[in-house]
Amino acid sequence: MLGGLGVWPLADATPAAPVASLPARLSDAEFWKLSAQLSEPNGYFRSENLVSNEHTYQYVIPSLIKSARPGGVYLGVAPDQNFTYMIAVQPKMAFIVDIRRGNLLQHLMYKAIFELSSDRVDFLARLFSKNRPAGVGAKSSVVDLFNAFARSDMSVDQYKERYQQNVQELRDHLVKKHGFALTQADIDQLEGIYFAFFWEGPAIRYSMSPTGLSGPRFASNFPTYEEMMMQTDWEGQSRSYLASEENFRFIKGLQERNLIVPVMGNFAGPKALRAVGRYIRERGATVSAYYVSNVEQYLFQDVLFDEFAKNVATLPVDDSSTFIRSVSSRFGYGGPYLWTDGRASALDPIRAFVRDFQAGKIRNYYDVNARSK
Repeated sequence: MLGGLGVWPLADATPAAPVASLPARLSDAEFWKLSAQLSEPNGYFRSENLVSNEHTYQYVIPSLIKSARPGGVYLGVAPDQNFTYMIAVQPKMAFIVDIRRGNLLQHLMYKAIFELSSDRVDFLARLFSKNRPAGVGAKSSVVDLFNAFARSDMSVDQYKERYQQNVQELRDHLVKKHGFALTQADIDQLEGIYFAFFWEGPAIRYSMSPTGLSGPRFASNFPTYEEMMMQTDWEGQSRSYLASEENFRFIKGLQERNLIVPVMGNFAGPKALRAVGRYIRERGATVSAYYVSNVEQYLFQDVLFDEFAKNVATLPVDDSSTFIRSVSSRFGYGGPYLWTDGRASALDPIRAFVRDFQAGKIRNYYDVNARSK
């Protein structure tokens, strides 16, 4: 039976006597040790999600800004859409918890590119191994940026040379500069992830292929990376982490201070999520927002949802702490943010979720979708 598994206390948002506070910066050694200590063993997922497939992920941001309190800790899963939500929430620190080591390595790739890049134009040039186009800069819109890169022309030999140069810079930055103990298998997988961005360019999109490259199961209705960056919120305002130089620099600053920590862990696992919550609670902080995508759908399918809900109940939250979900009208969502495929992004207060689960009110995935607004 799902839900109603007895009553346990909600995690207290403010310990009586906190012994520390959230760090202003982590050293490279502290960052790497923290990621390893919080992590569970590498796990399996059905696809290598290099790019999100959520058309409406920005729609909820105006409501998220109103509901989630800035200055806390952000939790998330999967790739870079988390950066856009971080800008909305303005956390002091963030943890990305994903079952795949590939996702951890992809976030290290992004970390290196943010740190090596002087601005948004440089970031895109490095991400896709392209020349920096002329005529765009700090005040350019995100549409202007991608239009400029579309006009940028390079020979095949130039592309190859730039790619090889960038691969070496990423490896040196992570291994030599930061001193992260990446294995040869890690480096090979990280280069494979980076190759997908080089090969597909700004047109890269979510793929069911385990490599992240387009294949026979490729779904053309998913948004490309370029389209994801140019999407807007429900009110028509561009909110992506590349929408402005200010947005870009907020994420760059967190990366340079080692405050976006990737963690390997199953949401329903015995360690990772609880360990992250313990770290936050011991520093007198709370979870501001938790982006879970549609992971709960798979947890129900694998009969693991109860364990996830019990893990969530240990997180330090308050009444402003908010889930961000990808939901579907097919499974009971009735809110306003629907895309043509029947999917939407939606919000749900975490504390109310835990209370309702304890009361036996969340028994299936339809209940999760129906409660999301």
